[in-house]
Amino acid sequence: MKHILKCSKCGTYTLKETCSCGGSAVSPKPQKYSPEDKYGEYRRRAKKEILEKQGLLL
Repeated sequence: MKHILKCSKCGTYTLKETCSCGGSAVSPKPQKYSPEDKYGEYRRRAKKEILEKQGLLL
């Protein structure tokens, strides 16, 4: 069964692993949520630091 994929380069949807623009296609679905996420704290901390550097978070 084929799944729809989204090009990481141009953002178009395709059924192939590579897009016609030359970019790789990835699944557009978000990762599954797990309450026992071992690395969630680190991801949230990294995202907070990036937003603070951009001036979007106080």
